[in-house]
Amino acid sequence: MNRRLAALLERVARGDQAAFAEFYELTSRRVFGMARRVLIDVELSEDTTQEVFLQVWQNASKFNPEAGSPLAWLMTISHRRAVDKVRSSQSSTDREAKYGASSQDIDHDSVSDEVGSRLEAEAVVRCLETLTDTQQESVRLAYYGGLTYREVAEKLNAAVPTIKSRIRDGLIRLKTCLGVS
Repeated sequence: MNRRLAALLERVARGDQAAFAEFYELTSRRVFGMARRVLIDVELSEDTTQEVFLQVWQNASKFNPEAGSPLAWLMTISHRRAVDKVRSSQSSTDREAKYGASSQDIDHDSVSDEVGSRLEAEAVVRCLETLTDTQQESVRLAYYGGLTYREVAEKLNAAVPTIKSRIRDGLIRLKTCLGVS
């Protein structure tokens, strides 16, 4: 399968539309599945799938078979594109919320809110210190650094399932420490 996909990518790089159609037919379900797992929304997943294949059409010549398999290359593009969509959507939501908050008259005690926020932040920092060093590092990279499980695993030179376990266990301990149900 990998040889067939690699050969198709070589032909796609030369502008062969039939090769692109075959490549699409063989891989589109996986790309859509990856997008769907990350984005959940069907329409966003379809849009992302289309963008991924547009990128494949435009960048097939950049595929390096010595760096990895065609499917790994394609799924990396898919995952990155889906994560970019999530981040873009979150940024848009944050901007709208920030604008909405700044354009409203505030009828509450902002000093009280600030004190409450600081107390919550201090509680989180205190509870983070109860985690093991490996849990702390994994949680900080994922939640404060915005890295994916795979990126955390690469940075810490650990397996993805190990990182998932560290983060899950760390979050459970944080939840218990903070008294969140």
